[in-house]
Amino acid sequence: MTSLSSPPATLPIAFDRTRRLRASPALRRLVRETRLTPAAFVAPVFVVSGHDRHEPIASLPGQARLSPDRVVLLARELAELGVGGLLLFGVPEEKDARGTGAADPDGPVPTALRALRATDLPLALMADVCLCEYTSHGHCGVIADGRVVNDETLPLLAEAAVAYAAAGADIVGPSAMMDGQVAAIRSGLDGRGFIDVGIVAYACKHASAFYGPFRDAAGSAPSFGDRRGYQMDAANGREALREMAIDAAEGADMLMVKPALTSLDLLVKARKRFDLPLAAYQVSGELAMIEAAAERGWIDRRAAALETLTAITRAGADVVITYFAAAASRWLRELEQPR
Repeated sequence: MTSLSSPPATLPIAFDRTRRLRASPALRRLVRETRLTPAAFVAPVFVVSGHDRHEPIASLPGQARLSPDRVVLLARELAELGVGGLLLFGVPEEKDARGTGAADPDGPVPTALRALRATDLPLALMADVCLCEYTSHGHCGVIADGRVVNDETLPLLAEAAVAYAAAGADIVGPSAMMDGQVAAIRSGLDGRGFIDVGIVAYACKHASAFYGPFRDAAGSAPSFGDRRGYQMDAANGREALREMAIDAAEGADMLMVKPALTSLDLLVKARKRFDLPLAAYQVSGELAMIEAAAERGWIDRRAAALETLTAITRAGADVVITYFAAAASRWLRELEQPR
């Protein structure tokens, strides 16, 4: 009688045994093609004015609006975990029609940047540049005749970027989706002596259904209409690559796609076409879906989060902006522990 462990005398067909390198955790780790590292993660942070403020955000489990002193505490934790950086979003106390608070040197983002810079932590300090959190109408630019006007918005974006650079930002991220915003900001920064401050361009930012929790967190939902007149149609891939090429030509140091999971194909194409670093923003709705399903026991939170981060990285992202930055860094540390 043939032993169960013995192969049959003859095999019906020839085939490759790809399972050989999946046989144990050690083998799987050894040949893993895509490796996650906390150094590639950037944590989005919502900043409010004041002191000792920690305001949990119901639609973003585990996230909170933080005053600058609390941002510093979070930054120390992230640095200890090896996270690469923070991306700051301001949530002001007052708003106006032109979003002038975005450039206020004493606003929440510049105040937090100065506090962070004083700590000298090994973190890249990034600041989002947009007006939506600062305008009374919630749109990303100046309104005239019921629509967002492009060219009048550009100098306001440039002034905000200069304010963040002066406060200590390493990188500014224009996200308003105004034509010419990268060129305007590059000119504004260089003209004020901030030639070493980088720009991560939200080059491919789709008008997405996945931004809802962010708008709740930042208080930035538009009071009328929507943003489809300036954010991209999610159906357009060639246009996305054109936007990336334009922003690269205008002086962007890094290109971003947003939302991450619905832009994986664009990451693949961008990786083949551009030599600039690529970032992908795993947006609020992507986090919310995982958190909500995990809360109901439908999926494994850790496994789902790490799988999505792996997919984003595998598609070509060098930098992943994710609300899972701290948690994923802890999980990776746990997984690296010897058993």
